[in-house]
Amino acid sequence: MNNLRLSRGGGGTHNNTVCTWDLGFHHHRHQYTEGTQKHTQVMEEQGSLQQIGGLIESSFNSCYTSWVYEALDELEHNFTITDPTISGHPIVFASNGFLKMTGYLKDEVIGRNGRIFQGPRTNRRSIMEIREAIREEKNISMSLLNYKKDGTPFWMLFQLSPIFSKHDGRVIHFVSVQVPISRRKSNSEDGNRWQELVLGSCRREVCSDTVMELARCRALDSFIDTDNRVLEREELCEASDSEKGKALIAIGSIMSVLTHYSELTGRLVCGNRSNSAVICSLTSALNISLGRIKQSFVLTDPQLLNMPIVYASDAFLNMTGYNRQEVLGRNCRFLNGPDTDPKAIGQIKDSIQSSQACSVRILNYRKDRSSFWNFLHISPVRNASAKIAFYVCVQIEEAVKNGVTQGLSPETRQLGTVAAVKVAVRTLSMTAGSSRS
Repeated sequence: MNNLRLSRGGGGTHNNTVCTWDLGFHHHRHQYTEGTQKHTQVMEEQGSLQQIGGLIESSFNSCYTSWVYEALDELEHNFTITDPTISGHPIVFASNGFLKMTGYLKDEVIGRNGRIFQGPRTNRRSIMEIREAIREEKNISMSLLNYKKDGTPFWMLFQLSPIFSKHDGRVIHFVSVQVPISRRKSNSEDGNRWQELVLGSCRREVCSDTVMELARCRALDSFIDTDNRVLEREELCEASDSEKGKALIAIGSIMSVLTHYSELTGRLVCGNRSNSAVICSLTSALNISLGRIKQSFVLTDPQLLNMPIVYASDAFLNMTGYNRQEVLGRNCRFLNGPDTDPKAIGQIKDSIQSSQACSVRILNYRKDRSSFWNFLHISPVRNASAKIAFYVCVQIEEAVKNGVTQGLSPETRQLGTVAAVKVAVRTLSMTAGSSRS
């Protein structure tokens, strides 16, 4: 009603009333629009988390017996377990100690990436070192400043270790142990608010992988370099030998539990890649890069016997009803059924033998044996040496293809997916080549 106040001035009463009403209308319309956008954003995020919920559950169930949850809950350590094969590299388990330490509820953590615990004073160089360790599938230990749910910063010893499949040597999980570091209060904690605001760009860079955001953060480096060195010198906390020992004990305890409960399923895991294992074609870095592609596709390796699937996207798993462990290592023909046209299969074989791309309409079957028409596009993917490293197979269900869609056509989306896969493979093969030289 405040927006409908009438002016007591002379002849301008009517105009002032209308003007005041217009301002109120536009204000409420802005609030409504802003509220709608926020609601839509929240709903999309919740939908995304629900979509990967089944993948998170199968992430554990495919490797360990169901008793592993209870065994891990009994451990007093602060730790999380993440899955690099799921889009976004989400947390799939968080210990009770970790939740108590950070103040989060389990539902607020599971399905999220670990960067939600970072803040304006989290060191960007440390985050880059963690990313590099994940790409190289190696252990890393460092002091790291993270934030609790209420925004309180705290120093901890961060210990990251990969978990390997003993069968094929690929990384299936990462364990992250966090040990709080006892420290004295530094002078900078009473500190310079200007530094806090400038270093806030680090959080934006950490929370986004976009080139534009990275460029903006790098542009600030030369501006804040001197003050950042001062900040690091004043606040960097080294863990004591006792705290380092706690982290190693925690890793050992967690690995003992995971190894035991993986033995019961026959899919043994270990803390070191076995020399006798058949090394998987895909590194964690490539898995993470491919996980950002939202279309339904699989990657097959022509260098291996029977050209098995070595990567399956989340969208493919949702479309077919299979979990990842039921797909990896199998030839794509397992999707075929009694009414699949042999001519379509022959067309696919011919394209692979000639190393050419092809598009074909083929009848495939889901895990529940319901059939669907698959508009399939297959293309060779070459590495930095121009050799065929993989074949990418992009699927679009014909009901979706023929439906009313907005934006890009199905064919364009398929070609865009192929291009994104090729960029990821070539970029990482070039990086691997340069790191060995």
